[in-house]
Amino acid sequence: MSFRVRAPVRIDLAGGWSDVPEFADLEGGAVVNAAITLFTHVECLPGGGTYCLHAEDIGERVYLQDPADARYDGKLDLHKAALNMLPVTGGLEVLTSSDVPAGSGLGASGSLDVALLQALALCRNERFDPIDLAEMGFRLETAELRLIGGRQDQYAAALGGIHEFRFGDGSDVEVRRVDLSPEAAAEFAEHVTLVYTGESHFSSQIHDRVWRAYRERRNEIGDAIRTMRDLVDPVARAIEAGEWREVARLVDENWKQQQRLDATISTEGTQAIETAARTAGAWGVKATGAGAGGCLVILGPPDAREAIEAGVVAAGARVLDWAVDFDGVTGWHLENDADRGTG
Repeated sequence: MSFRVRAPVRIDLAGGWSDVPEFADLEGGAVVNAAITLFTHVECLPGGGTYCLHAEDIGERVYLQDPADARYDGKLDLHKAALNMLPVTGGLEVLTSSDVPAGSGLGASGSLDVALLQALALCRNERFDPIDLAEMGFRLETAELRLIGGRQDQYAAALGGIHEFRFGDGSDVEVRRVDLSPEAAAEFAEHVTLVYTGESHFSSQIHDRVWRAYRERRNEIGDAIRTMRDLVDPVARAIEAGEWREVARLVDENWKQQQRLDATISTEGTQAIETAARTAGAWGVKATGAGAGGCLVILGPPDAREAIEAGVVAAGARVLDWAVDFDGVTGWHLENDADRGTG
């Protein structure tokens, strides 16, 4: 028997950074994001007596005689931490892969957190509510691995759909699904071009600098994060109303505020692609995640889509196909070649 799980990544539209506890616990945070049909994949094969962790997309393997032997050394640490949280006796092979490039800024590590925990739970014949899975994934990174980050990625991966999340002190999270039919979601996607800049985004140093400045009470940092947070409800309402040009205007404003946080958030490559998109008729642009490489969300009229894609490809970007994912984390078990859904 084997267990297979997939969890979506996300595009963040407004409010990023405010979901990090350093800010949210003090001032309250909010994010609006959309889970998309690009996934992290996990397969678990119990048995064999030993433990093999294998990230197929990056070609890394770790072998363990026992999960207690694991050391966090930068090699498949998320895999090790998940196995520490939900140990499986008797041996296990864990295979993972991702549909998105490393450092995409699409929340792939949060998606991997959720997918790993769901797969290990299935191996243990356990089930967790999606909200519980999201919180476990958040704790995996921040408590177990002591990484700086927020909750939005894990929540998007666990729940799917488009949501407005509000974050308070501790684990206090308010979840509101943005009211959007599948037809309206498809219309939304027609107005959004998602591209990979070709530059991998790794945000730990940016996070260190931004949160150090926030602790030092540099006014421009706190003001930028608050402004992005306050854009969340207007973005969600504009999406529900199908006011796509207004969505683009608000997302574009979020990008301006995002760039106030750190000088490296918009790179030369990002700027060239952004200029090409705007020249071709884009209404608004925003880097996903913390920026400094990764992906760009480009909003514009559908009749300019072809020109936008041609322009950004000429500037060095790669267009990614996507749609809104409404399922969230999903798992199956396979036995005697029969594929059986587990929800």
